[in-house]
Amino acid sequence: MARQFFVGGNFKMNPVTRDQKKALIKILNDATVDQNVEVVISPPALYLIPVKDSLRSDFKVAAQNCYVKDSGAFTGEISPRQLVDAGVPYVILGHSERRTLFGETSKLVADKTQAAIAAGLSVILCVGETLEEREAGKTKQVVEAQLTPVVAALKEADWSKVVVAYEPVWAIGTGKVATSAQAQEAHADIRAYLASAVSSAVAEGTRIIYGGSVNAGNCKELGSQKDVDGFLVGGASLKPEFVNIVNAKQA
Repeated sequence: MARQFFVGGNFKMNPVTRDQKKALIKILNDATVDQNVEVVISPPALYLIPVKDSLRSDFKVAAQNCYVKDSGAFTGEISPRQLVDAGVPYVILGHSERRTLFGETSKLVADKTQAAIAAGLSVILCVGETLEEREAGKTKQVVEAQLTPVVAALKEADWSKVVVAYEPVWAIGTGKVATSAQAQEAHADIRAYLASAVSSAVAEGTRIIYGGSVNAGNCKELGSQKDVDGFLVGGASLKPEFVNIVNAKQA
């Protein structure tokens, strides 16, 4: 089964004005892109609905986070059911910034993933190691520890709603990029883990995408790797070169 190439753009807490947001969306709406690629952009929560309403119909939107509960006294949070009701199909969960800056544990990420899928969302599930963990040879161990609570929380059928984003923390926003060989090795390890922990069908069908300083200059080589099924793009998603990344599989 061929896995559809996936390119996500995580705007993080950018842009900071509505005019900048409109300019970004115009670039995307006017672009000529590979129609075989699933494109999902993730603006800040404040802009999520206006971006969805103004974005071309072949692109989708994702929330950058959601809570584990559907409703209640949780000031500042967004619930999975609210996202579904608003017509938002995807949510990013477990991003390293949520883990490190906001103290989210792998167990909480797993609970959020379960809640999001139960509500009807698809999930871009982020995993990845720090530079210290990479240099200690612990990449595989760390990533599996982040995935294990998710495996415990989900049913096998739920994995059809999950895109795994491998994002080495040391490569996010630093300009450092995992080599194509490093990315392929990590992705192959994730696929092997899913095969043993869930099923061979889930391992074969789950898209595993790479994130970490992806740009127009490195996307083709990274995207040519057997187990790299796309990208989760940070800074470059705010620039015209995002279109080149979407088109990385074109000759």
